[in-house]
Amino acid sequence: MNRSHEHIIHRGNRASLFTRLAQSVSRWTGKPVTFFAAVSLIVVWAVSGPIFGFNDTWQLVINTSTTIITFLMVFIIQNSQNRDTAAMQIKLDELIVRLEGAREELLDLEELDEGDLSQIRDDFTARANKARQKDRSAASQPQDATGAP
Repeated sequence: MNRSHEHIIHRGNRASLFTRLAQSVSRWTGKPVTFFAAVSLIVVWAVSGPIFGFNDTWQLVINTSTTIITFLMVFIIQNSQNRDTAAMQIKLDELIVRLEGAREELLDLEELDEGDLSQIRDDFTARANKARQKDRSAASQPQDATGAP
């Protein structure tokens, strides 16, 4: 089945508001300057402790702020990871489809249950071990003057 997705890739439509927001927040929060700004805010909060007598309201400010930010960032980070993973899977699937001799039944592995993935992983682990043993035995065979075993 050779379906073109050019109409989706080149449609020129903008992503949803949430996707654009998640991308912007992810880019912004991932920068060193944002980290140092957060550290600076915490230092200002800590230094202001004696001014406010280390009272409950002073503690509540940091607790509430960090809880809200953490709660919202969980959704932003998950959205970014889901999008990145989906895009990577599509790219890998494209490579598998284009690679001659590739096993196309491996295209949608991300849709399988953990048990099924574990079985396939075990199969590839066994293949890798077999290949390593073959390489070790070939390397340990004596070679003649021409370098052939």
